[in-house]
Amino acid sequence: MTTSTPTPNEIRAALTEAGAARSRDLADRLKISEAQLLAAQTGHGVIRITAHPDVVIPAAERMGEVMALTRVEAAVHEKVGTYANYHPGPHAAMVLADEIDLRIFPKHWVHGFMVEHEGEHGLRRSLQVFDAAGDAVHKIHLRAGSDLAAWVAAREALATGETADTLEVAPREPVEAPKSDPAKLDILRKEWARLTDTHQFLRLCSKLRMNRLGAYRIAGAPFARRLDPGCVDQMLETVRDRETAIMLFVGNRGCIQIHSGPIRTLHPMGPWQNVMDPGFNLHLRRDKVAELWAVEKPTQRGAAVSVEAFDAEGGLIFQCFGVGKDGNDHRPAWREIVDALPSAEEVTA
Repeated sequence: MTTSTPTPNEIRAALTEAGAARSRDLADRLKISEAQLLAAQTGHGVIRITAHPDVVIPAAERMGEVMALTRVEAAVHEKVGTYANYHPGPHAAMVLADEIDLRIFPKHWVHGFMVEHEGEHGLRRSLQVFDAAGDAVHKIHLRAGSDLAAWVAAREALATGETADTLEVAPREPVEAPKSDPAKLDILRKEWARLTDTHQFLRLCSKLRMNRLGAYRIAGAPFARRLDPGCVDQMLETVRDRETAIMLFVGNRGCIQIHSGPIRTLHPMGPWQNVMDPGFNLHLRRDKVAELWAVEKPTQRGAAVSVEAFDAEGGLIFQCFGVGKDGNDHRPAWREIVDALPSAEEVTA
């Protein structure tokens, strides 16, 4: 039996009934995408806009201080700051500002909306971008000090004029399962040892017809060590207590968002671990972390050590590195934290 997609009127009625429920949760309940949920509100505080980062990011730059949000299923990464230093590119683009640090993949910036909704503390404004399946790629939330004149100008400049309150979306692409080839283990280890930059790693995996998690599963010491998934709290608590600067990445197909610096305040709540600092919030579903890996990659600037979390489907949840000094990737304080994390019990086939 197939379930028909709710009509825009039915979606709007469900929104009214749901009250303060999160958009993503309501969309899941209605079996539609979050972009379709917004499309149903076109003309009701929502307008359709051009989604390409070459127009969205320059508009955001003029709005002053905002909150940038990038998420995956198990983690939400929020940074307060201003957009600046945008580097466009047909395949990859970047925002390299002090607070907001993004890697952008434009082909996944497909559906865009500007949203004005009444919230508990007044009118809330945001730009929201989604991929072809209607899943959130990146969101920009205005704050009390944001430039409203720039918001109004962006609304005029970015609006597509599209008034339809329905949206056709593509099927969601499945997460690629872990892929490895034990017959190529010797080549993997030999080439891994020759890396001079972390960005070479995925090219190596592609050449050997593996992917990131598949390579970690077979590489072994000194390249990869499987950790107890339950030690995420230990890692974050130690980083906080030792005031160790980290780089924490959360990214989907269309956008990777990076926090660089210390973390100061942790607020666990149920399955969630929450970093609640003035300029950085992270909301992490610890129960979704199925595999956790300590990974070492050689570079010309010293060894780059990371802790990387994956969900049960093999999707990457986050990556965490230490922040180097003077151009050096070797970070002794961070390595000490990682070396102290407990290994997972050996997984039997």
